[in-house]
Amino acid sequence: MLRVAIIGTGNISTSHIDSYLKFPERCEIVALCDIKSEKCKLISERYNLSTPLIFDSHKTLIESADFDLVSICTPPYCHAEITIDCLNAGKHVLVEKPMASSLEECDKMIAAAKASGKLLSVVAQNRFRDPIWNLKRVIDSGKIGKIVHAQVDSHWWRGLPYYDIWWRGTWKMEGGGCTLNHAVHHIDMLGWIMGLPDEVCAMLTNTSHNNSEVEDLSCAVMRYDGGALAQVTSSVVHHGEEQQIVFHGEKARVSAPWRAVSQKSRPNGHPEPNPEFENELCKYYKSLPTVAYEGHVGQIDDVLSTIESGGSPMIGGADGRLTIELITAIYKAGTEKVTVALPIAKDDKFYTVEGIIASAPRFFEKTGYADDLDGEITFGSDYKY
Repeated sequence: MLRVAIIGTGNISTSHIDSYLKFPERCEIVALCDIKSEKCKLISERYNLSTPLIFDSHKTLIESADFDLVSICTPPYCHAEITIDCLNAGKHVLVEKPMASSLEECDKMIAAAKASGKLLSVVAQNRFRDPIWNLKRVIDSGKIGKIVHAQVDSHWWRGLPYYDIWWRGTWKMEGGGCTLNHAVHHIDMLGWIMGLPDEVCAMLTNTSHNNSEVEDLSCAVMRYDGGALAQVTSSVVHHGEEQQIVFHGEKARVSAPWRAVSQKSRPNGHPEPNPEFENELCKYYKSLPTVAYEGHVGQIDDVLSTIESGGSPMIGGADGRLTIELITAIYKAGTEKVTVALPIAKDDKFYTVEGIIASAPRFFEKTGYADDLDGEITFGSDYKY
């Protein structure tokens, strides 16, 4: 029975708690930690947890509680410090996305995991969804041929009050805007399927949130070895939150939500439909097995299984770092108005948090410092429509 601690009891922590409670024979939540300890008490009562220990400091938690695995659900600016402290104390770590606010922090986290021999997994729960999992299988099968273009629409919508939360809307605390904290989901999918590009160019702006320093819209273009391009739109200004990731191969277009389109050439080079191949792709897609558990439940099942049996988690530190490298390249390209070559070097000012804070644009002055906001929150698409 693995003993679990939760650090940070805001909105995203409920996804972790719900997931751990799916496996009562395998794990038990024994401790909760938040700088506002009264939130821990409310969470404990809400879930009827069996008298978990409650702390207002992760350092006190580490010193005083007996646990094996921790979920880190805090704002991004403290992911690295808490992760490293927990790994150094011999604890397994599952840290929410984004992994950290800089590549330097990512590298320190990975080094701590290697030195401790403990698991480090970075949340990317959408990989554990059938539409994403099976889209990758279709692409990996080679059936659509070489990828020539990818389109990532990370479209979200947030009103002004969203940035009133005390840690949001600043480069120091949030680490960035929609590119880091919303499009992280879709940029992870892109990196998982296509890897690291050679070059990135981008533009950043803030069109609608004058209470925030950070961007609310960015557009990037990435070029890969072999000539393929990817375009990535990161936004919290798109009504409807219509999200998709599309891959155009030599033989067909496929996407999540699932859609397959294929055309073939007429003698004059113009297109005509290729329904036979579309049907073949759809038949293959529908034949693929479903994941055992979706979303956070799927990733936590993987983490528990890895601890129980050894090996490596499906989403490790290197995966989380690749996503941060893509996001960092977008910020560097959009800030300096240059085409950025990858990988980003350790002597680049955008490699560190301090360099990013010193260089990043301030679109507006941060205003509003609410402790919390009540009400329903949205988690994005399930990619099934």
